[in-house]
Amino acid sequence: MFDFSGKNVLITGASYGLGEQFAKDFAQAGANLIVTARGEEQLKELAKSCENIGSKVVAVPGDVSIEQDVNRVITEGIKELGHIDVLINNAGIADPRGVCPEQYDSETFNNILAVDLVGAFYYARECGRRMLERRSGSIVNICSIMASGGNENNVIGYTAAKGGLLNLTYQLGVEWADRGVRVNAVSPGFIVTEMTRPMLEAMGIDKWIASRTPMRRIGEVKEVTNAVMFLASDLASYITGVDLLVDGGTNASNGTFQIPPIHHEWNKDTPMVSSSYEPVQPRPDWYQALQEGIPGIHYPIENAKEDS
Repeated sequence: MFDFSGKNVLITGASYGLGEQFAKDFAQAGANLIVTARGEEQLKELAKSCENIGSKVVAVPGDVSIEQDVNRVITEGIKELGHIDVLINNAGIADPRGVCPEQYDSETFNNILAVDLVGAFYYARECGRRMLERRSGSIVNICSIMASGGNENNVIGYTAAKGGLLNLTYQLGVEWADRGVRVNAVSPGFIVTEMTRPMLEAMGIDKWIASRTPMRRIGEVKEVTNAVMFLASDLASYITGVDLLVDGGTNASNGTFQIPPIHHEWNKDTPMVSSSYEPVQPRPDWYQALQEGIPGIHYPIENAKEDS
């Protein structure tokens, strides 16, 4: 579908989850890659997989929240490949503890902002400088539907960071629009990966989320990848400063999608539209299960890794 032959793509948070899939799909589309994440061994495995596909890969471990690491990754990547055509700002962390804002600790809040927002800014700034010199480039920030408004999920650090990233996208999209560099965002809804599927199914959250999504299902990784590759490609040459929602209609529903359709007595003559809504609930001990780990998940929440 997409052709990135001869293009050099930098992907942060590439060691697993969405980032890993982005790397493999861009490699399949002919791109050369610069991949970075904190997990060195995972990066080596990813590089080998993408090289087997036919991509030239530069794998550089680094922490997106450390400026020196950001500069080192970009410098090594350009040394090997010459320049950067596309940046996928994917690295991110979250805190699923469900701590209410008034009890939220400053250290965790600042750590999330450092990775999800400040790190994305570092990469956008440094890659953007070089793209502006060439008057050509595309940046795609991996955001979230949680960036678009408040919710009752007690994830204050994550929503604040992703909200900032969304506005960073708008600002850069406008400021660099007439200089050849496009900046856009993709905001996924809840997406199932090979890693998260066993956990979600074990806790019953998959059905719970699906029942509250207008499309009545959870998204797949490929659906996010397609959106990212579209915005990164020349097919989107007149698109900048845009947030592309990949959420099954969640944002468009304005939060009312969990309410089943109502057939009022005064509307008897209008046939009721059938609905697939099912009033399901997750396991009542879902948080405890998350802490303890679920078969198929190799680490508890306190050891969360980079991903979006």
